[in-house]
Amino acid sequence: MSEVLPAEQPTIRVTAMPADANFYGDIFGGWLVGQMDLAASALASRRSKGRAVLASMERIDFHQPVKVGDEVSIYTRMDRIGRSSMRIAVEAWARDRNGEAVAKVTDAVITFVAIDENGRAREVGRDS
Repeated sequence: MSEVLPAEQPTIRVTAMPADANFYGDIFGGWLVGQMDLAASALASRRSKGRAVLASMERIDFHQPVKVGDEVSIYTRMDRIGRSSMRIAVEAWARDRNGEAVAKVTDAVITFVAIDENGRAREVGRDS
């Protein structure tokens, strides 16, 4: 771990716990994807000013394992906005609990769709 964190504040930050790990002490990929989904959904809901649901993950790359005790920071950035969809770039970074060294551990591109109270796609709007 020796990279430089993104300049902006993370959307969420969480500590990886033993219950989220396999018997080798590596955090389950599904747990990490869930954290990335939570962060991206927060950005999508704020941007669309309402409910938004995950529609697809274009890709997800796992660069290195997250260990029990690592502080995981999830960064999100709006990549593209369509009529009802939002393409969000997501990066997960880990910091060893006892140090300052950090590394990007996972990244993905996640698409959310804004929906109305009936579950139908609604316009996101471009001025918010």
